[in-house]
Amino acid sequence: MRRSAVRANRQTGRIRCSKLRVCRKSCRQPTLQGTPPSVAASTQPKENFMNTKTWLIAATLAGAALAVQAKDIVDTAVAAGNFKTLVVALKAADLVPTLKGKGPFTVFAPTDEAFAKIPKADLDALLKDKAKLKAVLTYHVVSGKVMSTDLKAGKVKTVQGSDVMVSTMGGAMVNKAKVVDADVAADNGVIHAIDTVLMPKSLPK
Repeated sequence: MRRSAVRANRQTGRIRCSKLRVCRKSCRQPTLQGTPPSVAASTQPKENFMNTKTWLIAATLAGAALAVQAKDIVDTAVAAGNFKTLVVALKAADLVPTLKGKGPFTVFAPTDEAFAKIPKADLDALLKDKAKLKAVLTYHVVSGKVMSTDLKAGKVKTVQGSDVMVSTMGGAMVNKAKVVDADVAADNGVIHAIDTVLMPKSLPK
């Protein structure tokens, strides 16, 4: 009877002795309930490393995105590659600092092909006349950031002081110039490329 009792109680980790006292085994096996603390602790450094790595990647991508967008009107025109003559004209008229300013500005920017429509002699003369050149260039600039979806038909006052006529039927046009590439974004405004140089009705003499 005593032997069978001993065998039965071994399953519970206890031995019933002859004096009816309960003795616990000194080397009981650990129960497998949940994850052992040593295993849980070992996973924390790896999780922290992965979280840090993910954060660094996200921060790098965000920084790169900001770097791409952080270009002013002039830098954006240079990067586009099809406004070389316009950039030369802006430098000749001392308007680069203005268009690098806070703004915002909307620039109806003639492409190189647009300037090529002007006879070379006339263009060279314009580039040498700072007052007239400044008047022509500021006639292409409107205060504020006006995206193509915000363009409305009608007169729009330019920085030069005169109005341009905007039409939206069959595609956006400014006076007789067609917008060929809209919404070229810059951090201080927007560029709308046009296919013809705009000329104000009156120019300084």
